[in-house]
Amino acid sequence: MKGSIFSALALVVGSLATTIPHRAHKTSLYPRQSSNSSCEHGPKSRKCWGDYSIDTDWYQETPPGKLEERWLSIEEGPCSPDGYERHCMTFNGTIPGPTIIANWGDELVIHVTNNMKNNGTAVHWHGVRQLGSLLADGVPGVTQCPIAPGETMTYRFNVTQYGSAWYHSHFSLQYSEGLFGGIVFKGPATADYDVDLGNLFLQDWSHIESFAVWEKSVKKGFPPSLDTGLINGTNTKACSETIDPKCAAAGPGKKFETIFESGTKYLLRLVNSAADGVFQFSIDGHNLTVIANDFVPIEPYVTDSVQLTVGQRYDVIVEANAEPGNYWLRSGWLAGCALNMNPTSMTGIVRYKADTADPETTSTVVPSGHCLDEPFEKTVPHLKLDAAAPSITYEQLNFNTSGGLWKWTLNSSSLKLDWKNPTMKTIFDGKSVFPTEYNVVGVDRTAGTNTSQWAALVIQDTASAGPDHPIHLHGHDFWVLDRSSGKGTFDFANTKFNLKNPTRRDVATLPNGGYLVIAFKLDNPGAWLVHCHIAWHASQGLSLEFVEDQSLISIGQEAKTDFDNTCKSWSLFTPIWEQDDSGI
Repeated sequence: MKGSIFSALALVVGSLATTIPHRAHKTSLYPRQSSNSSCEHGPKSRKCWGDYSIDTDWYQETPPGKLEERWLSIEEGPCSPDGYERHCMTFNGTIPGPTIIANWGDELVIHVTNNMKNNGTAVHWHGVRQLGSLLADGVPGVTQCPIAPGETMTYRFNVTQYGSAWYHSHFSLQYSEGLFGGIVFKGPATADYDVDLGNLFLQDWSHIESFAVWEKSVKKGFPPSLDTGLINGTNTKACSETIDPKCAAAGPGKKFETIFESGTKYLLRLVNSAADGVFQFSIDGHNLTVIANDFVPIEPYVTDSVQLTVGQRYDVIVEANAEPGNYWLRSGWLAGCALNMNPTSMTGIVRYKADTADPETTSTVVPSGHCLDEPFEKTVPHLKLDAAAPSITYEQLNFNTSGGLWKWTLNSSSLKLDWKNPTMKTIFDGKSVFPTEYNVVGVDRTAGTNTSQWAALVIQDTASAGPDHPIHLHGHDFWVLDRSSGKGTFDFANTKFNLKNPTRRDVATLPNGGYLVIAFKLDNPGAWLVHCHIAWHASQGLSLEFVEDQSLISIGQEAKTDFDNTCKSWSLFTPIWEQDDSGI
């Protein structure tokens, strides 16, 4: 943790030289795409990946890989990422936590130890399909019980995708306390580049703990205004030493910096890890070539900025072709989407040589004027996969107050999970009736036919006022079939879905007063969360669960043993505070 005064536990990486044989996927629900002949992946041939390529259908085919083992320690203690000292939660003592790097086709075994004293936790590997590894999805109250203090849980899953993502706690508001880190799954790309700079995290940041913000305002329905923002876990101080003595406690902080070499093409893996906020990222004097959204490679397009809602990722290539000097790198906080006390302070620096001077550049980017995603007509998937007419689940989004708490509702129900009784425990017990507040929707494929293998979710926002909502689906990429451009009512009779290779990703934005239609293939039996990724809204219950093909859910004995042991340890732990949010 930058500025931390407690020691960081070093990340130990054990790369076991064990080759995993190719594993054919159990389902064949997508048209097969032919692969290129073997070629070497490199700066001038990024489309290649040995016997596989950017044209390989990764939903069906996975290269052979190695077993890779990682260890993460969840810790808490004082930190000062921008020079203001406060309490944080971290992976291995840093914000962000260590990057999990693996190759497309590898198998990951990640041991997570909870070294906090009074908090449970769980780790979600955002965007990872978890095909055949449902219990590794990391949602307390759905796929596991929380990891109790002092206990270790092992997550095991195959790397069937490639690109950029992040891992984070899915236990209440913990990720907004610093409990997140990067994921890089190496694989082919739709454009060439020279140097991979890894994840670049954009986030908002509070000088008081998120749980205090929740107690003070959010659970009562008042949107908070956080103090500032960070880029890759750092920034300069945005506070007054004369008003708050803690402001002077740990020094001035520092800006994120990187050095470019002229003529070099750099890959940046942008991640919006905010509690609530939309960024329009840019670098003064440079264009961006966008090559992927979430875990989906797209046809490259050139732009001066790229817009990310919470949970989204974009891979962008930046060519160092400007006049050598110092340039501002800008998160581009959009003030109309969420409140922040220092929205213009979220900047870093690109230098062409070692220097200490601040840039004098100005931005020519025009603010987008909306809080949605990059335009769908730009984010065209490279691997062309059409959708089919799906069966539809229709949910109306609204809000209410109950017991003095503000809650978002889907069809009048607000998610509230019981951590010690996860959905999967009910399924293991052979039951198919779930608590009402679990918001469970059952979706099943039709046996012996290929005509009903898709499910769609229509969310209609009926609230008269409020924000836009970034909607994230676990266990699947989804196809965006339709969305209103703003306020509007979904028309069952006259709506024509876009089924021809539509935008495909795992987070898309629902407009306030409008609707969003997402579809996904029924190819991954399990219990999967779909929720708003604004941390406050998730805690306020804006979520439901899909239980997909319950009769086809299959769990290996090793994973089931880990599940049982984690729940047993949690049952023996007594939290010092009562759960007063959804649990996610």
